[in-house]
Amino acid sequence: MTSRISHTTIDSRNAHDQSVWWAQVLGYAEDPRDPNLPGHEECMIFSPDGRQRLLFIEVPEGRTVKNRIHFDLWPTDRTMNEEVDRLLAAGATIFNDLRDEHGPGTGWATLQDPEGNEFCVLRSEAERPDPYAHLVN
Repeated sequence: MTSRISHTTIDSRNAHDQSVWWAQVLGYAEDPRDPNLPGHEECMIFSPDGRQRLLFIEVPEGRTVKNRIHFDLWPTDRTMNEEVDRLLAAGATIFNDLRDEHGPGTGWATLQDPEGNEFCVLRSEAERPDPYAHLVN
């Protein structure tokens, strides 16, 4: 037997604000029957098909060290540079810019969300070949 991940939980200083920000980034939404409201200590958002979930939980302490886990985002309808620009306009900050680090068309950008959590933006599928294409039917 195996297990599957129910949801990914992210410690937050402000669960509502983080859920709103990440919903905008990922195209996720809250459960309309259980909306996330300012002041809620737990706020969950769902992927459009409902299979992936992120739960933001308020904790009293801030982040003190590097993330032990982070998201690698793959732009679906724009280039990596266009996605980085969109996320910066939405409130992300550049943490480490490794775009074109090893020549044109290579690398990624590491950003931070409004609470300082790191995540990476990779090149879109259109910008690079998928090394795992052989695994997908």
